[in-house]
Amino acid sequence: MRFTKASDLVPAGLVTAVALYLFIRLLYGELPPLPTFAGVTLLVLAVVEVVFGYVLRGRVRRTSSGRPLQPITAARALALAKASSLLGSIMLGAWAAVLAYVVPESARVEAARSDIPSAVIGAVSAAVLIAAALWLESCCRAPRDPDDQRRDAV
Repeated sequence: MRFTKASDLVPAGLVTAVALYLFIRLLYGELPPLPTFAGVTLLVLAVVEVVFGYVLRGRVRRTSSGRPLQPITAARALALAKASSLLGSIMLGAWAAVLAYVVPESARVEAARSDIPSAVIGAVSAAVLIAAALWLESCCRAPRDPDDQRRDAV
């Protein structure tokens, strides 16, 4: 399994942004107002992943006094990190699409002006989730074994 790169996340965010922007252009008048703190759930998930990353990092590197990390736990954490980074990318694209529509319309439409804070909070929360997921993923990396490096050189 390889670690997540920007080339894995950017296409998902772009496709979502384009599709949702077109949807919003067609149906914005039919949509209910956006809840101001709709994106905060992504921020909560990001905080959980950062804390989980710190705990895992200590166990992977065996610097904490706890038990050594089971391989299945590391695999599950890695799967969570990969899924969360993809979710964050998709949601960042979605909130960016909302922002791309409501910012220009805010001068004319009161509803668009009131949806700007929701979109900003959602976009920031999605970006923080991506960063937290990539952090968790990096915490799952096994430290380099000096003995392996010597064997590779021979």
